[in-house]
Amino acid sequence: MVMIYTVGHISGAHFNPAVTITLTVLRRFPLWVMLPYIAAQLLGSILASATLAGILDVTPKDYFGTVPVGSNGQSLMMEIIITFLLMFVICGVTTDKRAVNELGGMAVGMTILLNVLVAGPVSGASMNPARSLGPAIVKHNYQGIWVYILGPIIGALLGAGVYSLTRYTDKPLHEIAKSSSFLKKMSRNSP
Repeated sequence: MVMIYTVGHISGAHFNPAVTITLTVLRRFPLWVMLPYIAAQLLGSILASATLAGILDVTPKDYFGTVPVGSNGQSLMMEIIITFLLMFVICGVTTDKRAVNELGGMAVGMTILLNVLVAGPVSGASMNPARSLGPAIVKHNYQGIWVYILGPIIGALLGAGVYSLTRYTDKPLHEIAKSSSFLKKMSRNSP
């Protein structure tokens, strides 16, 4: 959340190759920038992982990457689901001009927090191929790595696809529901 607010106006605030790929597919991110962007995301993860490994005495038991706790299938499904939720929220708060963008970082940050609380014990809650690849490369631990590449990409594409289906109009809510008695009543009661 902090990084979204700090560099969102510079980088577009995504540090996740699954998000980059999905935004490119949606034509909200230029194709020619996608590969350098993903390379930078991966390099950032590798440098951060190397820094941690250099500062701390990281034993195999203390591995800070993501590996499946249960089966690869369980972790894959969990990564698809939580990345779906993350990308659905990202689309809602960043790609829809009707959204209140000032709270976008908080919405994304809270989604990540909730996903980690729910999925962390099962899959490690990566939601980000770079987040998993960096530690794997630095510590040479590739156990189930395909789960953390494929799952987030599938989940992000599905999340964006479903959001696109639900965003059937560019009209604001008050125009969509003009005939709603609830909205009329609320507008009469507002100061």
